[in-house]
Amino acid sequence: MGLRFSPRYEGRFASQRLELSYVEWGDPDADLIVLVHGGRDQKRSWDWVANLLAGQGYRVVAHDLRGHGTSDHVSDGDYGVMEHVYDLASLVDHIGVDHFDLIGHSLGGNITVRYTGLFPERIKKLVSLEGLGPSPKMIAERKAISVDDRLRDWIEQRRKLSGRTPRKMESFETALGRMTDAHPYLTPEQAEHLTRYGIRETGEGHVEWAYDPAGMGRSPTDITQADFEALWRKITCPTWLVYGGDSWASDPSKDGRAKHFSNAEVTVIEGAGHWLHHDHFDEFTEQLVRFLQA
Repeated sequence: MGLRFSPRYEGRFASQRLELSYVEWGDPDADLIVLVHGGRDQKRSWDWVANLLAGQGYRVVAHDLRGHGTSDHVSDGDYGVMEHVYDLASLVDHIGVDHFDLIGHSLGGNITVRYTGLFPERIKKLVSLEGLGPSPKMIAERKAISVDDRLRDWIEQRRKLSGRTPRKMESFETALGRMTDAHPYLTPEQAEHLTRYGIRETGEGHVEWAYDPAGMGRSPTDITQADFEALWRKITCPTWLVYGGDSWASDPSKDGRAKHFSNAEVTVIEGAGHWLHHDHFDEFTEQLVRFLQA
């Protein structure tokens, strides 16, 4: 799992009034794969996957979502999923490639699925790692709460999040300990690498996680679940939906969500959690390369 390839290029692109960061690996003239990370994560979390794909002859690009890594934050802390979709569209326009493969994890999977439903002619193959959003059970529980209660809860949540600042930690070692405690499947090498790129120095001898803690809430203005499912039905390319057997996420082959896709296969990787591409890297990437090259 060593890292053979360093990013070939690191740059920034404009989206709305923000500047977002991205990196590239591999041959700039090769077929493109775009990787989209999840919430509270950052672009270099893809290093091992990107290295492997670059070694397979692909050009690979990953960006920091708004409010993450070295990308700009928004002033009001409101990070809607469709704003992230807009940013992905801006990145693709900046790169200038019409057809490519798209891979996303968690929030990033949600973003990539929406983008593919909106622009199905542009995506050759789609991979979504636990990226279909809340399970039907979670959605039903949310609908059981009256709209006024849901919106009052949202207002209270926004008040709390708006006043939240990044958690300062005494040292890199403190952050590494928290990373290891939160993700027990990681190897020491993975935990150290993800921590190193997942923090930033505060200038006071401390470190903090490199994401905006105000952006952890759910917007009440997102598209409806029915609209989300309508986008799934627009997807025509081969699609791979991947889940971890030990994750909290619901298996779409069992909860009914997979039926909305016309050309999708679902795989559950046993013994893996939500970060399945880290937890069982060899098994995941073996199946990933087979899917992409089929």
